[in-house]
Amino acid sequence: MSGMLARYERLVAAGELQADPDQRRAAERLDRLQKDLEAETAGGLLAQLFGGRKTRPQGVYMWGGVGRGKSMLMDLFIETLGIAEKRRVHFHEFMLEVDRLIRDERKKEAGDPIKPVAARLARDIDCLAFDEMVVTNTADAAIMSRLFTALIRDERVTVVTTSNRPPHDLYKDGLNRSLFLPFIEMIENELDVVSLNGPTDYRLDRLGDIATWHAPMGDEATAQVREAFFRLTDYKPEDAANVPSGEIDLGGGRILTVPKSLKGVAVFSFKKLCSDNRGAADYLAIAHAYHSVIVVGVPKMGPENRNEAIRFTKLIDALYENNVKLFVTAAAEPEDLYTVGDGAFEFERTVSRLKEMQGADYMARGHGLEG
Repeated sequence: MSGMLARYERLVAAGELQADPDQRRAAERLDRLQKDLEAETAGGLLAQLFGGRKTRPQGVYMWGGVGRGKSMLMDLFIETLGIAEKRRVHFHEFMLEVDRLIRDERKKEAGDPIKPVAARLARDIDCLAFDEMVVTNTADAAIMSRLFTALIRDERVTVVTTSNRPPHDLYKDGLNRSLFLPFIEMIENELDVVSLNGPTDYRLDRLGDIATWHAPMGDEATAQVREAFFRLTDYKPEDAANVPSGEIDLGGGRILTVPKSLKGVAVFSFKKLCSDNRGAADYLAIAHAYHSVIVVGVPKMGPENRNEAIRFTKLIDALYENNVKLFVTAAAEPEDLYTVGDGAFEFERTVSRLKEMQGADYMARGHGLEG
């Protein structure tokens, strides 16, 4: 098995990847980590024989904008890592597993479940790799500091993760964020933070000629946004039935279920987002949590749909102001969605934004207000 850097260089030489200085620096850092992990595993038996404590090579927190190659590099890292004691898991799935293990431990005894849960997760694992670390609810934020401290410092697990945001921006503006700050400090102290934030969004290339607005609704429109989802997430279409769902903590005990949620991409129906009574803060929570949003089933609206039209306007404002990529199946083009009714004149601003969001300049922006 060849190492991470050698495999990366071969892909560049073959023209399968473009030469990218940021990617190469990240590949070099991951290659060094591979060598450290493999050396540690090879020396593990001697350490056990003479009673030495397992050392822990420093992990990596690799962050950058959408489409910069983080997931591709993580794939190469795991594929070429020459140890058996490794695990890769999507961060959302991992936190759901943590929730289940915590419930199991609480059934056994009344003590703090975090350390035994960490021990179970670390069993036969030297390297734990996550894709797309993101924090969207208070419950996860509250336990992550203690959990990862136990995994990294007590269980000596090397953690490698990707994220769209630098550590100090995780759970930004989240409820009770003070509970999360020790986790950020721990990440910055224990992991090597590597920026992968060059100017090229390679994921846009993968979208090819797929448009973002699809009207009228029908099988063809559905197929197009479905294909966009798979290209944006690298998920296998044949496994479509198993795309995970997600949750966003909206505060006040309210949780928004995200029907399809993977690698910063969310899928919603128009009805779910705009028929219920939602405010701007709800839509901002979505815009902060996801770099790309797919909305299906946007209808033509009239005077009787005034409230839905207002909510749709608030949704688009939140997505636009945070540079979220938007893919839509709709009954009509933006200018024909809401032409008669209270606020129809003001809706023209939303139409203008929807038109701009389809353009190449908007699609090239980085996620977030700073983009």
